[in-house]
Amino acid sequence: MDWGAAWLAPWRATGEPVAQQIVRGDTVHSALQTVLGAGRGGVRFVPQSDLPDGIAYEQFIFDTRRVPTRDNLHDFFNGLAWLQFPQTKRRLNQLQAQAIAADGIQAVRGPLRDALTVFDENGAVLQAPEALWDALRARDWQALFVDLRPLWREARLVLFGHALLEKLVSPRKPMVAHVYQAPAAIHSIADMDAWLAQALQPGHWATKPFAPLPVLGVPGWWPANEVPGFYADAQVFRPLRVASVA
Repeated sequence: MDWGAAWLAPWRATGEPVAQQIVRGDTVHSALQTVLGAGRGGVRFVPQSDLPDGIAYEQFIFDTRRVPTRDNLHDFFNGLAWLQFPQTKRRLNQLQAQAIAADGIQAVRGPLRDALTVFDENGAVLQAPEALWDALRARDWQALFVDLRPLWREARLVLFGHALLEKLVSPRKPMVAHVYQAPAAIHSIADMDAWLAQALQPGHWATKPFAPLPVLGVPGWWPANEVPGFYADAQVFRPLRVASVA
């Protein structure tokens, strides 16, 4: 794992010690619990075998404050998210459990659970000048990444989704984050966590208030995006769809 990668910068101080313990032979849940410490974070990391058959994962966490954890990268990054964003992860879990209690487990998730899962797995938070947000919402990739490139020095992108972090262990150009807008006044990860947990309001969140962002197009995140023509790939940098009028 390349802890020098730009997207891992906010995660390194917490994640590298956990990874080192795993390399020395610890299980993922044990390494996470050691870094978490007793009585912190409101949850405990436990083996996946602690999850009883027939009990929904999110419901089990809500009821027991225990996070079933497998020995793989996906659950490693999920555990790091609990360490970095404890308030947000608890709020996501609360909303998932409430939806499960109300509607049960169905073949297709409802709009709220779907949106929560998308963000939990693949979300990110972007602080950026409004001009960058305007270009992103319009899918104007030329403006976003080329014409307005100097403005990215005033921006900060923090990945949240543990599946996205897992995929970026082997970076590929098509990888996309679902990005939520954060105010520029937030500086620390702890403050971002508190703000994001408060922002998780069901009515608003069910609308999927995200914008898709090909993360390896972010200036400074991948050397290949310095090459002319990088953003001309319409399979990755797709134009905004315009709804047809009947």
